[in-house]
Amino acid sequence: MTLKTPVTLAGAPPSPYTRKMLSVLRYRHIPYRVIWKNPREIDDLPQPKVGLLPTFYLDNDAGELEAVVDSTPLITRFDAEVTERKVRPSDPVIRMVDDLLEDYGDEWLTKAMFHYRWYYDADIKQAGNVLPRARIQSPSEEQANELAKIFSERQISRLYVVGSNDVTAPVIEESYHRIVEALRAHLVEHPFIMGARPGAADFAFFGQLTQLAQFDPTPLAVTLETAPRVYAWVMLMEDLSGEEPTEDGWFNAETVPATLKAILAEVGRVYAPFLLANAKALETGADEVDTTIAGARWVQKPFPYQGKCLMELRKNYAALDANARSAFDAIIAGTGCEAIFA
Repeated sequence: MTLKTPVTLAGAPPSPYTRKMLSVLRYRHIPYRVIWKNPREIDDLPQPKVGLLPTFYLDNDAGELEAVVDSTPLITRFDAEVTERKVRPSDPVIRMVDDLLEDYGDEWLTKAMFHYRWYYDADIKQAGNVLPRARIQSPSEEQANELAKIFSERQISRLYVVGSNDVTAPVIEESYHRIVEALRAHLVEHPFIMGARPGAADFAFFGQLTQLAQFDPTPLAVTLETAPRVYAWVMLMEDLSGEEPTEDGWFNAETVPATLKAILAEVGRVYAPFLLANAKALETGADEVDTTIAGARWVQKPFPYQGKCLMELRKNYAALDANARSAFDAIIAGTGCEAIFA
């Protein structure tokens, strides 16, 4: 199938996944038009089964327009339908690394994004004031103030979904400090996470960091104090349309640097044990995930979607041939990520 352009999507500037996908489209030179509305406010386009941002409106196999969500399969689809300037590395070993890091960005860094935004008073106030007004047809000031109260209360009540609570707060925040420092050290030597050209992991990290590093005041202050380079990198990632990538721009199995393995070590420290404990809770029907992450207690409700993420990572790993699997195993050796694929 050939992608019809311009691609239409509905999204919001404070949505990290909207920002992720807009950056992908700019880098890919895929023409698009973005509607700054919630999909349920758009009457003349199909409604998504799950109301997530961004929502893309794309033709299905029957040629019918449908609402499509979930950034990871969308990136894969765009790579298949537009051959130039692909996002996913062609080397299966490095693509597996990219898959793992994209998943971490989308599914663990978002815990930090949601946590900081709705855990601290200053962040709650800023998000509550700005988010209801982040639309072209903005509500009146009176309506916006009322929406700020309703929206903030709803989001705070949903902190349990991502695992943000008084028990897990130190784990989330210490992990954010470590990943920002690890990313800073990597970016000193390399322009992108995946080498001299971006991979899906770069866009996943970028999406969450548009909020963590540049909007929400508490993590923004952490980022500027710890790693102004990361703050600057997020600015650059917004529009990579002028980059001219080469096929050898991505790392290969022999050139993965120690700085990238340090990032993988943070994935192994926090995300791997969460994925395994979450999967066990889902399998046994437990009401709660109760485990230890980075030496501290972690408690949250099981998250079915992240159970699917673990299965997808394992499926991709199983699809590697023996040589590629051995090379990937060597890259993640000692990082803690091995547990994901055991």
